[in-house]
Parts: sequence; structure tokens; C-alpha cells
Amino acid sequence: MIKVDGNKIYADTLTLKAVFDNGILVSLVRKSDGREFIKIGEEKKVPMFLVYSGQEMSPLSGEVGDQVICLQINDHCAEIRLDSWNGDGVINISEDLETGDLIVEPSGYASRPGLRACRWMIMGIDKELELIAPFYQGVRLPLNSPMIRNSYWNWPIRWEAGLAILQGNDGGFWVHCQDNRYRYKALKVGLQDNSQCLGFDTDAYGPLDNNLSSGGLAWRINVYNGDWKVPASQYRDWLIRGFGLDKAKRPDWVKDIRFAISWCPTNPAILDVLSKILKPEQVLLHLPNWRCDPYDENYPTFVASEAGKAFVQKALSMGFHVMPHCNSVDMDPSHPVYNYIRDFQYRSLESKRVEGWTWFDGRVKPVPESNVARLKHRDKKTMIKVHPGLGMWRSILTENVRSAVEDLSLNEVFLDVTLCSWNLHNCIVDNTTPTEGMKRLIAQVASIKPNLVVGGEGRNEITMQELGFIQAHLFWGSADNMQRLLEGGACPLNEFMFGQWCRSFGYSNLGGRNAEEHLRMKVHVALGAIPTVTIGSPTELDQPNEAVKEMLDLARA
Repeated sequence: MIKVDGNKIYADTLTLKAVFDNGILVSLVRKSDGREFIKIGEEKKVPMFLVYSGQEMSPLSGEVGDQVICLQINDHCAEIRLDSWNGDGVINISEDLETGDLIVEPSGYASRPGLRACRWMIMGIDKELELIAPFYQGVRLPLNSPMIRNSYWNWPIRWEAGLAILQGNDGGFWVHCQDNRYRYKALKVGLQDNSQCLGFDTDAYGPLDNNLSSGGLAWRINVYNGDWKVPASQYRDWLIRGFGLDKAKRPDWVKDIRFAISWCPTNPAILDVLSKILKPEQVLLHLPNWRCDPYDENYPTFVASEAGKAFVQKALSMGFHVMPHCNSVDMDPSHPVYNYIRDFQYRSLESKRVEGWTWFDGRVKPVPESNVARLKHRDKKTMIKVHPGLGMWRSILTENVRSAVEDLSLNEVFLDVTLCSWNLHNCIVDNTTPTEGMKRLIAQVASIKPNLVVGGEGRNEITMQELGFIQAHLFWGSADNMQRLLEGGACPLNEFMFGQWCRSFGYSNLGGRNAEEHLRMKVHVALGAIPTVTIGSPTELDQPNEAVKEMLDLARA
């Protein structure tokens, strides 16, 4: 039942009891044992913010004349109206009679154009609870940890699935969103003056210039007993239903891979040495320098050099699984294809700049905004990103990847930057968001031949549906952070939820040449990744250092 009493709403579901007071969730109790997870103190209490560019937050409370009105809709639904100086909002509260989920759907608006999101807040989270969240494949950290305090995580590139788990000694509560429509969202962990809160953003699609409102996503809260795998299992079950993953199949050999080399040199001697250590059919090789063109130049042309072709042919004949490096949405603007897609480059949601990069003297610069200059810097590896919702781009990319697959008789191929989908100034192209477009692009490439396995960069709840392998990034890479992760801050959440479809391997700086690289290798393994190294010569395998030997021993174990 959900009942309105003045400015309070009382919710009593199958699993929990909750109280909203003046729009703020002030109590959340697990019915099975009376455990309370929300403890509101003296901190500033805000039910919802309107969010503008640069993370400017306008609270829908606290100003002169602001008021909250609670309305009963039926026995299982009520609404909170927020009439504020800064804008107006509605928070719909309902219950799922089958699961006991408390469903919260916020929306907000104002007369001021440029609204980016409405941010619904959960405040007063018990300090005994740790956040388990899909950041960088999974973290378990106190809300006041310096690694996440007052941080912002946009879906799906950084918040890799729409859920947050608050874990205590015996269970806790969790919040998730059942969204299969690729709507943009974000998680705000803490505020500058309050670490014990979470903000759940519902984003408006770009362009934002004239946008006045945001809403349409429902956040589900529930409690649980046990460890984090209980809610993670439920979320995985929803993904299977929501995206039809019961029909997603991978070749049997995918699960048998036990060792990976990222950024493998095109040196056939590596194959000879490696075959004496491990069974080739259990090894995955990511091959970046195999084309006639230098790395990250002249995309989307994927034509093998003689050295690249010789390496791939030898690797395949020996039984290795080799993924030549291609790209999903990055392209060289000096390429003739640019004229087809120039109007559909990624443009930043807030700045409206062309998204991409240029390398100058070992550092990254933005893409030139001059239409002339953008075509002049192939040697500086200028790359722009193409909106994958554009059917023409998916056609052109698939045509070029198919040529490489056929020429080299490939069973695997790698698409870089598949994690790079987010809300844009030009968000909707062919009635498709960048994230839905990325999923369609990967699926189209995978359809080139039966059982073609596509690898990619970054694993989230969308890319994992079509990819067989991904290079995983690690949390901001200081040695201190690596140590925190190794001491319990790393949680194999994404591997638990996604690993049966898409396996992960390590990304970079995995040669064990110093203590920090060794830490990175260990953290990848703690997150469930395939033991991975980055080596430059056969000698580093034949005469391995301690860290590389550790990865080889894990693969052989």
C-alpha cells in the first residue's frame, strides 16, 4: 500500500517500508528484520535538482514560497508535486506488487532553457554501507572514499549499467533502472558537502539549447539479504528479458581463452615462443599494427600490409585467436569517406565542439574546428567520431571490415572505442541514439560471417550484448588507487553480470616493468579479466619478469 498523510507518503511493499517527508526519502526499512538504511541527519535536504551545463544544480526546495503537495492516485500510487522558485517537478511513487520494488519516477522543468537533467536524490545513506557500482568493471568503496567522493558517472561510458548497490554486513538496498530504450542517465556520488548521498539523473537528449524539461525514467528501490550477487543476479535476469539475451550465443572456444596479449607486436617469433608455453587455441592476440597505414591513420581503410598478412596467416595456422585492430566510430577526416558523413560527427553536448583528438608532441589536442585544418593533419593522427546511428556509416564501415575479414580469413576482429557512446548535441540521427547505434554497428559487423567474434574497447550493458571480448580500462591509474582496488575496492560486478556473453582482458601498461604495472595486472585479474600482458619482444615471454611469469602461471593453472 502507498498512503498519503498530509505532506508525507508512507509506502509498505512486499519487502520494504519507506517514508517520504516533503518529497524527501527519510526512511527505508527492510521488513524482514527492521534494518534501516536511510538515516537523515542535519544535512541540507533536497528532494530533486534541476541540472544545467557544467553541473550547475538548481534545488527544487529551500526558497521563499516553495511548497510540496502530495496527492493520492490510488492504493498503490501517489505523487509529490514540487512548486519551487527555481522550477517545478513531479515525483511519481508506486510499487511493483510482484517484486516489492518501490518505483520512483521524477520529472522536472523550468522556464529557463538549457536544462540537462533532473536529479533525484537519496540522502542520509547509512555510513556502514559501501557502494558497489559498475565503474571500470566494478568497485566496492565507501561513499566517502577519495576515489568516488563528489564524482559524476554518465551512462554507459562510465556508469556501465544502470544500477547502484549499497552493501552492508548482511545485505542492503539497491537502486536500478529497467531501461531498454537507450535513454541517457547518470549517477552522482555525493555532493561537495555531503558524501552520504546519491543522485540519479534523467538526461534530456541533446540539443539542450531550448530544452525546458527532463523525465521519463523510473528508478526502482528494493532491499535484500546476503551479498551483492543477490541484486546483481536480479539485474542480470532483467537484462536477459529486456534485451533477449537468452538468444545470444558465442562459439564454445570463447570460454576456453586463458591468456591474452594486448597491443601484440607483429613479430612472428612471438608466436613460436608462446606456442611452447601455452596451447595456441587458448590464447587471444590483439594486433594493432597490421595495416598498410600507420596506427590510427586513414580509417576506415583496413588493408593488410605484407608483414601483417604474414603474421595473421601464421597465427591462424598455429591455432591462435588473433584480432586485427579496426575502429568503430573514429575516422580520419582526410579520408575520402569523410564527405559522406561530415554532417554527422559527434558534437559535444555542452560545448558543441567536434569530438575526437589530435596528437601533438605526445599530448592530446582537440580536433581542429576549421573545416580546412581538419583535413591537414593525418600525420598528427587527427580523428573525428562518426555518429553510429547513421546508416551510411554502418554500411561503409561494414564494407571495409568485411574486406579485411575475407582477405585474411578472419574468425575474430577488433573494433576500437566501442565504449564511446554518450549523449550528444546531435544526439538523434536516423531516429537513433549513439548508444543504440553502437549496438547496431557491432551487430552488423558480427553478421559478416557465421560465428565471427568481435572484440571491442570497454564493456557495458549495451556493448556486451554483441561483443565476445573487450579490453577493459582500469580506474584512474595511480598506484594508490590500484592498491586500494587490490585491497578490496575491486568488485568483479561486470564479470558476474556480463561474463557469460562477453569476456574481458587487460588494456595497457601490463608488462610488469615496475611495481605499478604489476599492480595493474593483478587488479585486472581480481576483476575477472583473462590474464593479460603487453610485451614488446619474444624475450619477455621466453625470459619473463616476475609479473609476466605470474600471468603465464595463472593461464597454465
